[in-house]
Amino acid sequence: MFPQSSDQALLAETTKKFLEAECPLPKIRELADSTAGFEPEFWRDGAELGWTSLVVPKEAGGGSVSEGGVRDLALVAYQFGLHAAPGPLSGTNVVAAALGRWGTEEQQIGPLGALLRGEAVSAWALAEPAPHGGFGQVGLRATETPHGFRLDGAKTPVDGGAEASHVLVVARHVSGLSQFLLSLPCPGLTIVPLEGLDLTRRFARLEFDGVQLAASSLVGAAGAAAPDVEWLTDLAVTVQLGEMCGAMQWAFDTTVQWAMNRYSFGRPLASYQEIKHRFADMKMWLEASFAITAQAAAAIDSGAPNRSELVSAGKFFIGRYGVELLQDCVQLHGGIGVTFDHDLHLFLRRVVCDAALVGTPSEHAARLTDILEEREAGR
Repeated sequence: MFPQSSDQALLAETTKKFLEAECPLPKIRELADSTAGFEPEFWRDGAELGWTSLVVPKEAGGGSVSEGGVRDLALVAYQFGLHAAPGPLSGTNVVAAALGRWGTEEQQIGPLGALLRGEAVSAWALAEPAPHGGFGQVGLRATETPHGFRLDGAKTPVDGGAEASHVLVVARHVSGLSQFLLSLPCPGLTIVPLEGLDLTRRFARLEFDGVQLAASSLVGAAGAAAPDVEWLTDLAVTVQLGEMCGAMQWAFDTTVQWAMNRYSFGRPLASYQEIKHRFADMKMWLEASFAITAQAAAAIDSGAPNRSELVSAGKFFIGRYGVELLQDCVQLHGGIGVTFDHDLHLFLRRVVCDAALVGTPSEHAARLTDILEEREAGR
Protein backbone atom coordinates (compact mmCIF):
# COMPACT_ATOMS: atom_id res chain seq x y z
CA MET A 1 0.00 0.00 0.00
CA PHE A 2 1.12 3.59 -0.60
CA PRO A 3 2.57 5.77 2.21
CA GLN A 4 -0.26 7.77 3.81
CA SER A 5 -0.80 10.59 6.25
CA SER A 6 -3.64 10.32 8.76
CA ASP A 7 -5.90 12.43 6.51
CA GLN A 8 -5.07 10.32 3.48
CA ALA A 9 -5.72 7.14 5.46
CA LEU A 10 -9.15 8.51 6.40
CA LEU A 11 -9.90 9.29 2.73
CA ALA A 12 -8.84 5.79 1.70
CA GLU A 13 -10.81 4.10 4.47
CA THR A 14 -13.93 6.17 3.78
CA THR A 15 -13.74 5.33 0.09
CA LYS A 16 -13.18 1.67 0.87
CA LYS A 17 -16.22 1.42 3.15
CA PHE A 18 -18.39 3.30 0.65
CA LEU A 19 -17.39 1.04 -2.24
CA GLU A 20 -17.88 -2.08 -0.13
CA ALA A 21 -21.41 -0.94 0.71
CA GLU A 22 -22.42 0.45 -2.68
CA CYS A 23 -20.47 -1.70 -5.14
CA PRO A 24 -20.15 -5.29 -3.98
CA LEU A 25 -19.06 -7.63 -6.74
CA PRO A 26 -22.58 -8.95 -7.41
CA LYS A 27 -23.61 -5.33 -8.07
CA ILE A 28 -20.69 -4.93 -10.48
CA ARG A 29 -22.04 -7.86 -12.47
CA GLU A 30 -25.50 -6.28 -12.55
CA LEU A 31 -24.08 -3.01 -13.85
CA ALA A 32 -22.53 -4.85 -16.80
CA ASP A 33 -25.95 -4.76 -18.49
CA SER A 34 -26.67 -1.10 -17.72
CA THR A 35 -26.27 1.70 -20.24
CA ALA A 36 -23.72 3.81 -18.39
CA GLY A 37 -22.05 1.12 -16.27
CA PHE A 38 -22.63 3.12 -13.07
CA GLU A 39 -25.50 4.82 -11.25
CA PRO A 40 -25.77 8.65 -11.12
CA GLU A 41 -26.58 8.59 -7.39
CA PHE A 42 -23.45 6.59 -6.72
CA TRP A 43 -21.32 9.15 -8.52
CA ARG A 44 -22.94 12.13 -6.78
CA ASP A 45 -22.28 10.53 -3.40
CA GLY A 46 -18.69 9.90 -4.45
CA ALA A 47 -18.29 13.55 -5.39
CA GLU A 48 -19.38 14.49 -1.87
CA LEU A 49 -16.55 12.30 -0.59
CA GLY A 50 -14.14 14.39 -2.66
CA TRP A 51 -13.46 12.11 -5.62
CA THR A 52 -13.85 14.89 -8.21
CA SER A 53 -12.07 17.78 -6.49
CA LEU A 54 -8.69 16.35 -5.45
CA VAL A 55 -6.64 17.67 -8.40
CA VAL A 56 -8.55 20.94 -8.88
CA PRO A 57 -6.89 24.09 -7.44
CA LYS A 58 -8.57 25.59 -4.40
CA GLU A 59 -9.16 28.89 -6.16
CA ALA A 60 -11.26 27.01 -8.74
CA GLY A 61 -13.39 25.27 -6.11
CA GLY A 62 -11.35 22.13 -5.57
CA GLY A 63 -9.23 20.87 -2.74
CA SER A 64 -7.45 17.79 -1.46
CA VAL A 65 -6.98 16.27 1.97
CA SER A 66 -3.22 16.81 1.83
CA GLU A 67 -0.67 18.90 0.00
CA GLY A 68 -0.58 16.24 -2.72
CA GLY A 69 -3.83 16.03 -4.66
CA VAL A 70 -2.48 13.52 -7.17
CA ARG A 71 -1.33 11.23 -4.37
CA ASP A 72 -4.79 11.52 -2.83
CA LEU A 73 -6.38 10.64 -6.16
CA ALA A 74 -4.03 7.66 -6.54
CA LEU A 75 -5.30 6.35 -3.19
CA VAL A 76 -8.90 6.63 -4.41
CA ALA A 77 -7.92 4.94 -7.69
CA TYR A 78 -6.33 2.12 -5.70
CA GLN A 79 -9.64 1.52 -3.94
CA PHE A 80 -11.44 1.57 -7.29
CA GLY A 81 -9.11 -1.14 -8.54
CA LEU A 82 -9.40 -3.10 -5.29
CA HIS A 83 -13.19 -3.24 -5.72
CA ALA A 84 -13.40 -3.25 -9.54
CA ALA A 85 -15.57 -0.17 -9.00
CA PRO A 86 -17.39 1.61 -11.83
CA GLY A 87 -17.48 5.31 -12.61
CA PRO A 88 -15.63 7.88 -14.76
CA LEU A 89 -12.86 8.50 -12.23
CA SER A 90 -10.09 9.17 -14.73
CA GLY A 91 -11.96 11.15 -17.39
CA THR A 92 -13.80 13.38 -14.95
CA ASN A 93 -10.68 14.18 -12.93
CA VAL A 94 -8.56 14.86 -16.01
CA VAL A 95 -11.14 17.30 -17.40
CA ALA A 96 -11.72 18.88 -13.99
CA ALA A 97 -7.97 19.37 -13.56
CA ALA A 98 -7.75 21.02 -16.98
CA LEU A 99 -10.67 23.38 -16.38
CA GLY A 100 -9.41 24.23 -12.91
CA ARG A 101 -6.01 25.26 -14.28
CA TRP A 102 -6.64 26.68 -17.75
CA GLY A 103 -10.39 27.10 -18.07
CA THR A 104 -12.17 30.43 -18.35
CA GLU A 105 -14.28 31.81 -15.52
CA GLU A 106 -17.39 30.73 -17.43
CA GLN A 107 -16.06 27.19 -17.86
CA GLN A 108 -15.19 26.97 -14.18
CA ILE A 109 -18.55 28.25 -12.95
CA GLY A 110 -20.59 26.07 -15.30
CA PRO A 111 -19.08 22.73 -16.45
CA LEU A 112 -16.43 22.49 -13.71
CA GLY A 113 -18.94 23.28 -10.99
CA ALA A 114 -21.22 20.50 -12.25
CA LEU A 115 -18.29 18.05 -12.27
CA LEU A 116 -17.29 18.95 -8.72
CA ARG A 117 -20.84 18.42 -7.48
CA GLY A 118 -21.12 15.08 -9.27
CA GLU A 119 -24.05 16.34 -11.33
CA ALA A 120 -22.20 15.67 -14.58
CA VAL A 121 -19.38 13.49 -15.87
CA SER A 122 -16.86 14.18 -18.59
CA ALA A 123 -14.45 12.45 -20.94
CA TRP A 124 -11.02 13.30 -22.31
CA ALA A 125 -10.59 12.64 -26.03
CA LEU A 126 -6.90 12.13 -26.80
CA ALA A 127 -6.44 8.81 -28.64
CA GLU A 128 -7.16 8.53 -32.36
CA PRO A 129 -7.53 5.79 -34.98
CA ALA A 130 -4.86 5.06 -37.59
CA PRO A 131 -2.96 6.70 -39.17
CA HIS A 132 -2.64 8.75 -35.96
CA GLY A 133 -3.10 5.82 -33.59
CA GLY A 134 0.30 6.03 -31.92
CA PHE A 135 0.68 7.26 -28.36
CA GLY A 136 0.55 11.06 -28.29
CA GLN A 137 -0.24 11.44 -31.99
CA VAL A 138 -2.94 13.98 -32.81
CA GLY A 139 -4.41 14.39 -36.29
CA LEU A 140 -7.84 15.86 -35.56
CA ARG A 141 -7.82 19.30 -37.18
CA ALA A 142 -8.89 22.54 -35.55
CA THR A 143 -9.43 25.26 -38.14
CA GLU A 144 -10.20 28.86 -37.22
CA THR A 145 -13.44 30.33 -38.56
CA PRO A 146 -14.94 33.83 -38.32
CA HIS A 147 -16.92 32.72 -35.27
CA GLY A 148 -14.52 30.33 -33.59
CA PHE A 149 -13.21 26.93 -34.68
CA ARG A 150 -14.14 23.92 -36.79
CA LEU A 151 -13.14 20.36 -35.87
CA ASP A 152 -12.65 17.53 -38.37
CA GLY A 153 -11.39 14.01 -37.65
CA ALA A 154 -12.01 11.20 -35.19
CA LYS A 155 -11.18 10.15 -31.63
CA THR A 156 -11.20 6.56 -30.38
CA PRO A 157 -11.40 4.96 -27.93
CA VAL A 158 -12.93 7.60 -25.67
CA ASP A 159 -13.65 6.27 -22.18
CA GLY A 160 -17.15 7.44 -21.22
CA GLY A 161 -17.59 9.31 -24.48
CA ALA A 162 -21.25 8.38 -24.89
CA GLU A 163 -22.24 9.07 -21.27
CA ALA A 164 -20.38 12.34 -20.73
CA SER A 165 -22.10 15.72 -20.65
CA HIS A 166 -18.84 17.37 -21.73
CA VAL A 167 -15.79 16.12 -23.57
CA LEU A 168 -12.37 17.78 -23.66
CA VAL A 169 -10.92 17.29 -27.14
CA VAL A 170 -7.26 17.51 -28.06
CA ALA A 171 -6.86 18.85 -31.61
CA ARG A 172 -4.08 20.08 -33.86
CA HIS A 173 -4.22 23.78 -34.64
CA VAL A 174 -2.02 25.37 -37.29
CA SER A 175 0.17 26.73 -34.48
CA GLY A 176 0.21 23.60 -32.33
CA LEU A 177 -2.00 21.52 -30.03
CA SER A 178 -5.20 23.01 -28.64
CA GLN A 179 -7.93 21.74 -26.32
CA PHE A 180 -11.64 22.40 -26.71
CA LEU A 181 -14.55 21.76 -24.35
CA LEU A 182 -17.65 20.45 -26.09
CA SER A 183 -21.12 20.11 -24.62
CA LEU A 184 -22.86 16.93 -25.76
CA PRO A 185 -24.80 16.36 -27.95
CA CYS A 186 -23.15 18.58 -30.54
CA PRO A 187 -24.16 19.18 -34.22
CA GLY A 188 -21.75 17.47 -36.59
CA LEU A 189 -20.50 15.04 -33.93
CA THR A 190 -21.37 11.36 -34.31
CA ILE A 191 -20.92 9.10 -31.28
CA VAL A 192 -20.47 5.41 -32.04
CA PRO A 193 -20.59 3.08 -29.00
CA LEU A 194 -17.83 0.46 -28.89
CA GLU A 195 -17.52 -2.92 -27.22
CA GLY A 196 -15.16 -2.90 -24.24
CA LEU A 197 -13.34 -5.51 -22.20
CA ASP A 198 -14.07 -3.96 -18.79
CA LEU A 199 -17.67 -4.78 -17.86
CA THR A 200 -18.40 -1.41 -16.21
CA ARG A 201 -16.65 0.93 -18.65
CA ARG A 202 -18.17 2.30 -21.83
CA PHE A 203 -16.08 3.39 -24.79
CA ALA A 204 -17.01 5.32 -27.90
CA ARG A 205 -15.68 6.57 -31.20
CA LEU A 206 -16.26 10.29 -31.76
CA GLU A 207 -16.45 11.41 -35.40
CA PHE A 208 -16.13 15.14 -36.04
CA ASP A 209 -17.53 16.33 -39.37
CA GLY A 210 -17.29 20.09 -39.47
CA VAL A 211 -18.17 20.58 -35.80
CA GLN A 212 -18.54 24.32 -35.25
CA LEU A 213 -17.35 25.71 -31.93
CA ALA A 214 -17.42 29.17 -30.43
CA ALA A 215 -14.11 30.74 -29.46
CA SER A 216 -15.20 30.40 -25.83
CA SER A 217 -14.88 26.59 -26.10
CA LEU A 218 -11.08 26.89 -26.16
CA VAL A 219 -9.36 25.73 -22.96
CA GLY A 220 -6.06 27.54 -22.63
CA ALA A 221 -4.31 29.32 -25.48
CA ALA A 222 -4.75 28.20 -29.08
CA GLY A 223 -1.76 26.17 -30.29
CA ALA A 224 -0.04 26.22 -26.89
CA ALA A 225 -1.55 23.16 -25.20
CA ALA A 226 1.33 20.69 -25.72
CA PRO A 227 2.70 20.98 -22.15
CA ASP A 228 -0.85 20.91 -20.76
CA VAL A 229 -1.65 17.72 -22.69
CA GLU A 230 1.58 16.12 -21.48
CA TRP A 231 0.71 16.96 -17.86
CA LEU A 232 -2.83 15.60 -18.26
CA THR A 233 -1.43 12.47 -19.87
CA ASP A 234 0.80 11.86 -16.86
CA LEU A 235 -2.18 12.43 -14.56
CA ALA A 236 -4.38 9.98 -16.48
CA VAL A 237 -1.66 7.32 -16.48
CA THR A 238 -1.09 7.73 -12.74
CA VAL A 239 -4.80 7.12 -12.09
CA GLN A 240 -4.43 3.94 -14.16
CA LEU A 241 -1.42 2.87 -12.09
CA GLY A 242 -3.36 3.28 -8.86
CA GLU A 243 -6.26 1.25 -10.24
CA MET A 244 -4.00 -1.52 -11.49
CA CYS A 245 -2.24 -1.73 -8.10
CA GLY A 246 -5.61 -2.19 -6.40
CA ALA A 247 -6.71 -4.92 -8.81
CA MET A 248 -3.36 -6.66 -8.41
CA GLN A 249 -3.69 -6.57 -4.63
CA TRP A 250 -7.17 -8.14 -4.72
CA ALA A 251 -6.05 -10.90 -7.07
CA PHE A 252 -2.91 -11.63 -5.04
CA ASP A 253 -4.72 -11.76 -1.68
CA THR A 254 -7.53 -13.88 -3.09
CA THR A 255 -5.14 -16.33 -4.72
CA VAL A 256 -2.95 -16.72 -1.64
CA GLN A 257 -6.06 -17.47 0.43
CA TRP A 258 -7.22 -19.96 -2.21
CA ALA A 259 -3.86 -21.71 -2.21
CA MET A 260 -3.89 -21.93 1.59
CA ASN A 261 -7.33 -23.56 1.62
CA ARG A 262 -7.02 -25.73 -1.50
CA TYR A 263 -5.54 -29.15 -0.74
CA SER A 264 -3.67 -31.27 -3.26
CA PHE A 265 -2.36 -34.75 -2.36
CA GLY A 266 -3.18 -34.14 1.29
CA ARG A 267 -1.41 -30.81 1.74
CA PRO A 268 -2.22 -27.15 1.04
CA LEU A 269 -1.43 -25.99 -2.48
CA ALA A 270 0.52 -23.06 -1.02
CA SER A 271 2.96 -25.47 0.67
CA TYR A 272 4.57 -26.53 -2.62
CA GLN A 273 7.90 -24.87 -3.36
CA GLU A 274 7.04 -23.88 -6.94
CA ILE A 275 3.89 -22.14 -5.76
CA LYS A 276 5.84 -20.31 -3.05
CA HIS A 277 8.32 -19.07 -5.66
CA ARG A 278 5.51 -17.78 -7.86
CA PHE A 279 3.93 -15.96 -4.92
CA ALA A 280 7.31 -14.45 -4.06
CA ASP A 281 7.65 -13.10 -7.60
CA MET A 282 4.14 -11.69 -7.52
CA LYS A 283 4.73 -10.04 -4.14
CA MET A 284 7.88 -8.41 -5.49
CA TRP A 285 6.00 -7.11 -8.55
CA LEU A 286 3.24 -5.79 -6.33
CA GLU A 287 5.53 -3.92 -3.93
CA ALA A 288 7.54 -2.47 -6.82
CA SER A 289 4.28 -1.32 -8.40
CA PHE A 290 3.29 0.48 -5.21
CA ALA A 291 6.68 2.19 -5.06
CA ILE A 292 6.74 3.46 -8.65
CA THR A 293 3.12 4.64 -8.46
CA ALA A 294 3.79 6.58 -5.27
CA GLN A 295 6.89 8.16 -6.82
CA ALA A 296 5.04 9.09 -10.03
CA ALA A 297 2.19 10.71 -8.10
CA ALA A 298 4.60 12.61 -5.86
CA ALA A 299 6.53 13.83 -8.91
CA ILE A 300 3.37 15.28 -10.46
CA ASP A 301 2.41 16.97 -7.20
CA SER A 302 5.84 18.54 -6.78
CA GLY A 303 6.40 19.42 -10.43
CA ALA A 304 9.59 17.35 -10.50
CA PRO A 305 11.57 17.50 -13.77
CA ASN A 306 11.59 13.70 -13.98
CA ARG A 307 7.78 13.47 -13.74
CA SER A 308 7.16 11.97 -17.17
CA GLU A 309 10.12 9.63 -16.77
CA LEU A 310 8.65 8.15 -13.59
CA VAL A 311 5.14 7.94 -15.03
CA SER A 312 6.28 6.09 -18.14
CA ALA A 313 8.53 3.80 -16.10
CA GLY A 314 5.48 2.98 -13.98
CA LYS A 315 3.26 2.26 -16.97
CA PHE A 316 5.91 0.07 -18.56
CA PHE A 317 6.48 -1.94 -15.39
CA ILE A 318 2.90 -2.27 -14.13
CA GLY A 319 1.47 -2.64 -17.61
CA ARG A 320 3.69 -5.66 -18.07
CA TYR A 321 3.83 -7.26 -14.65
CA GLY A 322 0.31 -6.35 -13.59
CA VAL A 323 -1.13 -8.36 -16.46
CA GLU A 324 1.31 -11.20 -15.76
CA LEU A 325 0.35 -11.26 -12.08
CA LEU A 326 -3.36 -11.50 -12.89
CA GLN A 327 -2.74 -14.24 -15.44
CA ASP A 328 -0.68 -16.18 -12.89
CA CYS A 329 -3.54 -15.87 -10.40
CA VAL A 330 -5.96 -17.25 -12.97
CA GLN A 331 -3.66 -20.20 -13.62
CA LEU A 332 -3.17 -20.93 -9.92
CA HIS A 333 -6.92 -21.16 -9.49
CA GLY A 334 -7.04 -23.95 -12.04
CA GLY A 335 -10.20 -24.54 -14.03
CA ILE A 336 -12.40 -22.35 -11.84
CA GLY A 337 -10.17 -19.37 -12.59
CA VAL A 338 -11.29 -19.22 -16.21
CA THR A 339 -15.01 -19.36 -15.49
CA PHE A 340 -17.32 -16.36 -15.70
CA ASP A 341 -18.73 -17.19 -12.27
CA HIS A 342 -15.41 -16.52 -10.53
CA ASP A 343 -14.65 -12.86 -9.87
CA LEU A 344 -11.02 -12.95 -11.03
CA HIS A 345 -11.89 -11.94 -14.57
CA LEU A 346 -13.43 -8.66 -13.34
CA PHE A 347 -10.00 -7.57 -12.11
CA LEU A 348 -8.12 -9.07 -15.04
CA ARG A 349 -10.34 -7.05 -17.38
CA ARG A 350 -9.58 -3.85 -15.48
CA VAL A 351 -5.80 -4.36 -15.58
CA VAL A 352 -5.68 -5.43 -19.23
CA CYS A 353 -7.87 -2.50 -20.24
CA ASP A 354 -5.81 0.05 -18.29
CA ALA A 355 -2.59 -1.38 -19.69
CA ALA A 356 -3.76 -0.71 -23.25
CA LEU A 357 -5.09 2.83 -22.77
CA VAL A 358 -3.19 6.16 -22.76
CA GLY A 359 -0.14 4.43 -24.19
CA THR A 360 0.79 0.77 -24.10
CA PRO A 361 3.74 -0.45 -22.01
CA SER A 362 5.83 -0.62 -25.21
CA GLU A 363 4.91 2.94 -26.15
CA HIS A 364 5.84 4.18 -22.70
CA ALA A 365 9.13 2.30 -22.94
CA ALA A 366 9.80 4.21 -26.16
CA ARG A 367 8.83 7.48 -24.47
CA LEU A 368 11.17 6.71 -21.59
CA THR A 369 13.96 5.96 -24.06
CA ASP A 370 13.41 9.30 -25.79
CA ILE A 371 13.54 11.14 -22.46
CA LEU A 372 16.80 9.47 -21.46
CA GLU A 373 18.39 10.03 -24.87
CA GLU A 374 17.46 13.71 -24.79
CA ARG A 375 18.97 14.02 -21.34
CA GLU A 376 22.16 12.29 -22.47
CA ALA A 377 22.41 14.52 -25.52
CA GLY A 378 22.00 17.63 -23.37
CA ARG A 379 24.82 16.71 -21.01
